[in-house]
Formats: sequence, C-alpha cells, structure tokens
Amino acid sequence: RDARDLTVVRRAVTADIPAIEVIFSQARDFMRANGNMSQWTGGYPTSDIIARDIDRGQCFVGVDERSEIRFVFTLIPGEDPTYAQIYDGAWLIEGAYATLHRVASDGSLRRVLERCVDFAKRLHPELSLRIDTHADNHPMLRAIARCGFRRCGTIRLEDGSPRTAFAM
Repeated sequence: RDARDLTVVRRAVTADIPAIEVIFSQARDFMRANGNMSQWTGGYPTSDIIARDIDRGQCFVGVDERSEIRFVFTLIPGEDPTYAQIYDGAWLIEGAYATLHRVASDGSLRRVLERCVDFAKRLHPELSLRIDTHADNHPMLRAIARCGFRRCGTIRLEDGSPRTAFAM
C-alpha cells in the first residue's frame, strides 16, 4: 500500500514510545541489510530522544485504519544547529525552515517520505524544508530525490559525522 493513501498522521504521545522503538529497530535492521552499517548505531534514536521529541510536540506517527503505527518522523521548525555550517555547497533556500529527522517505517507502506513531506508542507506552508541522510542510505537518498529535494552539500552532526544535506 501507498503511505499517501494513509490519511491519519498525528502527534505522537508517550504511550506510543514502545511502538516507535520497534519501528526504529526495524529501520536499523533495514539499513544494515541494505549496506548502511554506520547510521543509527548504538541504539539511536534512544527512548530519551523519542520522549524529548514527543514532549516538544515534534514527533509524529502515521497510523493505519486500525490505528496501528506504521511510520514515524520528527518535524522540527526553526534552526537546526548542525545545519548552521554547510560544506561542499550552499543552502539553495535561505530563511526560515523546518527539518525532517528520524524518518522510519515498519516497511508495510510505500512512499512514506512523500507522506511526511506533504504533512510538513501543510503544517508549515511558510517554511522551506530540509533533510539529511548518510551517504550509504541509498533507499532514503532515492526517496529524497523522488520528493523533489535538491542536494545542497554536507553537514556535520555533533559528533562530526558527515551527512548529505538537501532542501526544498
């Protein structure tokens, strides 16, 4: 099924944390099976990160007709400190933006990132969107391109790890 047909995206609540943790575990397994060995290591995203995102009202889940969580993402309006400096390029769009982070699904739906982007545009129509991913995350790189994001350069996470950054 196509995630764009899934009509319910809602803010995550604390009771969703166990289901979200399962989805993140499935996403880590999917990454490893697809050659991405170094992204989301060490149990990232942790339950503390999930709880913080929920407390801030920035964690969202996509649910099916039975209210089962099928995907999760974090949408953060405002400046992202790791995006302050970009290397090997430049941000194509200056000004206010929101960032999509920690996008993951249980694998049962297609075009999940498109659904997240559509939701973000409806929630924050005044903001441009940014996203980043690991260079080895080929499925996500394809999804990012399919959504119309344009590569801007490389950003560095707090630990110095590089990520390919995109904007729309």
